[in-house]
Order: sequence, then structure tokens, then C-alpha cells
Amino acid sequence: MSSSGNSYGDIHRYEPARESTVAAIAIVLLTILEVVIVGLFTYGLVLAWGTTQTGNIYLGTLLALIFIDLAFILLLYRKEFLPDVMIVKKRRRKWEDLYVREEHAEGQELGDGAMEHFKRAVYPYYKK
Repeated sequence: MSSSGNSYGDIHRYEPARESTVAAIAIVLLTILEVVIVGLFTYGLVLAWGTTQTGNIYLGTLLALIFIDLAFILLLYRKEFLPDVMIVKKRRRKWEDLYVREEHAEGQELGDGAMEHFKRAVYPYYKK
């Protein structure tokens, strides 16, 4: 589904998601593992395992496993269940980043309209 023009906001490429069953099962299993690890972490916090050195290491390891497991869940979801869409974006010219008006993009000669520039520098909302 490629658009003929490359104007701003056109979808350049759209590939639907694969939505594989194996990925769905893997996400469910990783979610169950996530719930178990969060339960162990909460149980350890309630029983104050963090007051000893080994308990603190155990809780830190559980917390690391929680985030690693969550990262794998999000990775699988992004890869298998979100469509691959490329949208054409408008590339700005360099002078637009400097807040230069289009008529001044090429620059001006020295002293050309110096008083006008001085008025505009002192009072930015000055109109000609």
C-alpha cells in the first residue's frame, strides 16, 4: 500500500502484523512468570528480607528479573503484534531551524536596512 506522492504525512510503507500463535503463547507464559516474580518480590518486601545482605541481593535479583521479563514481553508484542508503518516526514531546511524568514534565507548585504534590523532587535513585534 504505497502512496504515489511523498508529501508530508503520507504512509510510505504499511505491513500488517504477523500475529503468530507461538508469540501469543510466549507472551502469556512470560506474563505468568512476571506475576510469580512480582509475588515473590512483594512477599520478600513484606517479610523485610532487605534488612540482611543476602536478602537484599535476593530482592535486587528479583527486581532485575521483573524488568528483564517485562522487556521480553514488550519486545515480542512490538515485533509480532504491531504493524510496521513508515510515514513520510517533512525535512526542514537548515535556515528554518534558525528562525530565519524565507526572504532572508540567502542573507543580506552589510548595512542593508540596518535601522529596520535595529528596531526589530529592540522590539521584536515591530511592524514595517
